[in-house]
Amino acid sequence: MNKGILYGISAYIMWGFFPIYWKLLKHVPALELLSHRIAWSFVFLIGFILISKQWKELQGLLNKRIFGIYFIASILIGVNWFLYVWAVNAGHIVETSLGYFINPLLSVLMGVIILREKLRITQWIPIVIAFIGVAYLTFKYGRLPWIALSLAFSFGFYGLTKKLAPLSSTFGLTLETGILFLPAVLYLGFQESNSTAAFLHTGLTSDLLMIGAGIVTTIPLLMFASAAKQIPLTMVGILQYLAPTIQFFIGIFIYKEEFDTTRLIGFSIVWLALIIFWVENFMASRVTSQPTTKN
Repeated sequence: MNKGILYGISAYIMWGFFPIYWKLLKHVPALELLSHRIAWSFVFLIGFILISKQWKELQGLLNKRIFGIYFIASILIGVNWFLYVWAVNAGHIVETSLGYFINPLLSVLMGVIILREKLRITQWIPIVIAFIGVAYLTFKYGRLPWIALSLAFSFGFYGLTKKLAPLSSTFGLTLETGILFLPAVLYLGFQESNSTAAFLHTGLTSDLLMIGAGIVTTIPLLMFASAAKQIPLTMVGILQYLAPTIQFFIGIFIYKEEFDTTRLIGFSIVWLALIIFWVENFMASRVTSQPTTKN
């Protein structure tokens, strides 16, 4: 198997199993867990950059414009990480998976609205169908699936910001976690001073898992960064559905979250939209890749 595909599959499988990891820390408040994830991710990323001798390269790329872009990105990824950890430990794994199923379609729509990108008529079909799925769930439950939509929008805007950002994914996340590092450490210090901190007070296993939050964040990122350089974007597009699919099955079969007929119908509408979206993109890419012949 191509090494790039292997790295990509490994990254998305790790992201897919994230709910199990965060469930092991359900006794830790979401904001404290977020702070540990930010702090330890920054520590491990800086360590990786120093060991791989990329520090001077990173320094040479920094300026006010880049700091401004990544400040916005850091806020968006911080919100996304907080919502995700909270939702997982509050018993909403299935709804989080819906957010990441919706995200690719939302990203396309944001490209049209914000970047003025043009869509083929056939590309509008899956977007409309996905909207119908969300509307159906809203109507049946009497409320928006706000967790799914919040995750989709925060990650969608994060992706949009990253599209305008010039740094690699590794350098980018290092800067993002670096911007959030001081607030995270200050919050953890505040928790400790108030005697409400979980770290060093809830057992060695919890401490190691909180430190490990940085490792499980950085390893799949580095794998994905390597994969993205070696495999086509269409393959990345296919692999991205691995993570929410795994999360969905974990929510249903391991944590026994509710999945009634209403949710099945709503999810099925969104899945139909994704199938149409993928098939349409695949067919369009084949047409554009075919050489033209001259008579």
